[in-house]
Amino acid sequence: MNARTEPDVIQSALDQAASHQLSNRHLDALEEETIFILREVAGAFERPALLFSGGKDSLVMLKCAEKAFGAGQIPYPLLMIDTGHNFPEVTDFRDQRARELGAELIVRSVEDSMKRGTVRLAHPGESRNSHQSVTLLEAIEEFRFDALIGGARRDEEKARAKERIFSHRDSFGQWQPKAQRPELWTLFNTRLHPGEHFRVFPISNWTELDVWQYIAREHVALPSLYYRHPRQVVERRGLLVPVTELTPPRDGEEVVVRDVRFRTVGDITCTCPVASTAATPEDIVIETLKADLSERGATRMDDKTSDASMERRKKEGYF
Repeated sequence: MNARTEPDVIQSALDQAASHQLSNRHLDALEEETIFILREVAGAFERPALLFSGGKDSLVMLKCAEKAFGAGQIPYPLLMIDTGHNFPEVTDFRDQRARELGAELIVRSVEDSMKRGTVRLAHPGESRNSHQSVTLLEAIEEFRFDALIGGARRDEEKARAKERIFSHRDSFGQWQPKAQRPELWTLFNTRLHPGEHFRVFPISNWTELDVWQYIAREHVALPSLYYRHPRQVVERRGLLVPVTELTPPRDGEEVVVRDVRFRTVGDITCTCPVASTAATPEDIVIETLKADLSERGATRMDDKTSDASMERRKKEGYF
C-alpha cells in the first residue's frame, strides 16, 4: 500500500472539512439572526432601503429577506449606487432578480452626481468607487431614508470589524466609531435625531466561507463572473487586472488568457479576478478554505494604492 503524500493528506482534510461545513447547522443560526435583523429594521424604521449591488453578499441577504417576508412582499425598496463602470453581467442579473421578487429597484448614478457638479474626478481615469459616498448621501436626502441595510461583513477589512450591526450615522452621514451604541442581548437602540440615519449590517457575523456555504446549500443563483471563465488579464503588482476598455494594458505588459473568477464584483476599474478552476459553489468552498489573503486584499486595486483608508472613507459616508 503506497504512503499518501503530504499534499494528498492536506487535500483530504480540506475536502472533509468542506463536507462537514456544508451540512453544519451554524448556517441556520446565521440565517435566523439575519432574518431577525431584517424584520427588526422593518418594524423600527419608517423609510428603510436594502442596498443591492447584484453581488454575492447582497444576493445572500436578499435570499434571507425573501424568507423573512416572502417573494413580492419585501417591505422596503432595493437601492443601488451605480458608478457607471459596473460589469454588465452583474447589473443585468441585478435587474432580473429584482423583477423575479417583484421588488422596487432604485438606481442612482455617480455620473448624475458628476453632471450636478457634486462629484469631480481628479482625472478621467480615476476610480469612481470612493465617490459613491456622495451619490449615496444624495439618495438618502432625496428619499429621506432613515436606515440603509448593507451586506458588509466583519472579515472583509479591519475598519468593518469596528462596526455595530446597527451603525449610527450623524446628520452629515458620517460614521463615528467611538460614538457607536452598545448592542447587548440583541437589543438595539434605534433612536434618531432629525437628519440622522442608520446603516444596518445583518450579515456582520458571516464570513466569506459562510456565504459560499449558504449559496451552495440554498442554491442561490449568482452572476456568472463568480465562477471559472477564461479572461484576458495582465499581471500588475501581484494582481490579475482584467483587460477592458476601462483598464487597458500598459506599455510593456503582456496580455494573457487565464481561467479566473471574481471573489467580489464592483467597479471595473478597481476589481480584479483571481486565478481559479472553481466552477461550482462547492469548488469555491474548497478554495476559500485554502485562501491566505482576504477577499479585498486579493482583489481590490484601490485598497492597495489609495492613501485613503477604509476607515476614513467610512467616516465620510462610504458603505
